[in-house]
Parts: sequence; C-alpha cells; structure tokens
Amino acid sequence: MGKWFKGWSAYELVWLGVFCGIAVGLTVIMKDSLFGFTVFLTGVLCVVLAAKGNLMSYVFGMYNTFGYAYLAYTNGIYGEMLLNLLFFVPMNVVGFFLWRKHQDGGKLEMRRMNLRGILWTGAACVLGSVMIGFFLSLIPTQNSPYIDAITNVLSVVATFLMVWRYKEQWLVYIVLNAFTVLLWVLRTLDGSPDGLLMIVMWSAYLINAAYGYYTWTKGAKEAYR
Repeated sequence: MGKWFKGWSAYELVWLGVFCGIAVGLTVIMKDSLFGFTVFLTGVLCVVLAAKGNLMSYVFGMYNTFGYAYLAYTNGIYGEMLLNLLFFVPMNVVGFFLWRKHQDGGKLEMRRMNLRGILWTGAACVLGSVMIGFFLSLIPTQNSPYIDAITNVLSVVATFLMVWRYKEQWLVYIVLNAFTVLLWVLRTLDGSPDGLLMIVMWSAYLINAAYGYYTWTKGAKEAYR
C-alpha cells in the first residue's frame, strides 16, 4: 500500500483523506448503502490517480464505472447508464494499455493541443449535446435530458483526450463536473436517496479537475522543452 502513495504531495494526501472522510460521514449519518460508498471511494481514487498520470486510475475506474451505471439506472438517468456501460468500460481497457505504452521511466508523457484542435473539440461538444439532448427528451421517463446529454458528450470527449494524454482533458472535466453536480442537485430535490453522496463525489471531481489541469500543464511543458 505504501508504494501507491510514494511521491504524493501533502495536498493530494489531505484532499484524498478529507473527501473519503466526508463519504464515510455521509454514509453513516444518512444510513446510505455500503455500495454507494464504494462507488464514491473508487471514483475519488480514480480521478486523483488520473491527475497524477498513474495507471492504477484505470483499475479503480473500472469498478466505479459499473457502480455508477447502476446508480444512474435506478435514478432514471439512462444516458449516463449507457455511457458508462457501452463506452467507459472498453475505454478503461484501451486507456490502460495506451498509458502503459507511453511511459518514460515510469512517468506518463503528457501532451497539449493546438488552437485548431481546441476549436474543433468545442464545436463537437456543443453540436453533440444538442443532438443527444433532443433524442433523450423523447424518452418519457428520462430526467433532465439536456443536462444528461451535456454530461454524456463532455464525458466522451474528455475520455478521448485523456486516453490520448492531452492536458486539455481537464478543462473539459471542469465543465463536465459542474454540470454533473447540477444534475444530481436536481435528482436530490426530486428525492433521490443517493443524491447527496453523488453531489459530494462530483464536487470532489471538480476540485480535482482544477488540480489536474495545473499538474498536466507542468507535465506538458516538460515534454515540449
């Protein structure tokens, strides 16, 4: 276990401890399920390790993907459910092997996009969100179709950027996590028993995304020297 935390900064250790502690506290106070807690915990470990460019991110991410898909299904967020099962499961496998291929002395080689790539990425996010939101709105039991669509599209785009090792993934994740917090706020107001824990989890992801962008910006600068 000790080797997992070798080279971690004080901020990263404190961040991980604080949010894991919040998850435990909410689980006890709200008498939430142990399953919901494990989804939270593996999600936190996944994103913290991703910010560090650590391969173990994909290991914890696989469990979190299946767990979150189930929670999305029980809350009527079918776009999120399908996204996790049909996209994130295989991409966890692809990402693991691509990251392992681009290691330099055990350290991940990080990249940055040019302006043209950034503009095309932004256009794809807007167009995809509008189109998928329209189709989700046709499902009678679908909740918050356009917010669900935005989170789906941004998740797909951010995952591809992550697998290809672009630092701009974290800018997409910042927007994605903000919208996902809003999505679960709406579900909590509608009576979801898992809502508060998911709000805390995605708020943790939002903070980590900002830190991830800072870390990967430094890593990309080193790679382009």
